[in-house]
Amino acid sequence: EMPLVESGGGSVQAGGSLRISCTTTSEYRLSNHCMAWFRQAPGQEREGIATIDLGGSATYINTVKGRFTISRDSAKNVLYLQMDSLKPEDTAIYYCAGKGGNYCPTNRSSYRFWGQGTQVTVSS
Repeated sequence: EMPLVESGGGSVQAGGSLRISCTTTSEYRLSNHCMAWFRQAPGQEREGIATIDLGGSATYINTVKGRFTISRDSAKNVLYLQMDSLKPEDTAIYYCAGKGGNYCPTNRSSYRFWGQGTQVTVSS
């Protein structure tokens, strides 16, 4: 198993920025896995918003493209999500997730490893 732990969530005003992080308490290397960020707003389904494959290629859903950046620091074994120009509709619990292989979809069922989530609240 690869338990994941998110950190860095909090409250920010619209237009502001936050960076959330994800690491693992195991000996697994995040860089050897397809990693993703998901989010779940109240009353809504969990949606995949960004992925990064073993080669470092990233994908984003349209609603965050140009505002969010997924990256990883292989030396520190940490996954990041830099969130800029935040909007109230970005308010959600953010989860990091991982899976084996180099195919990185955004559907929840494809991911084996999950963190407990970190709350991000954007006020207007």
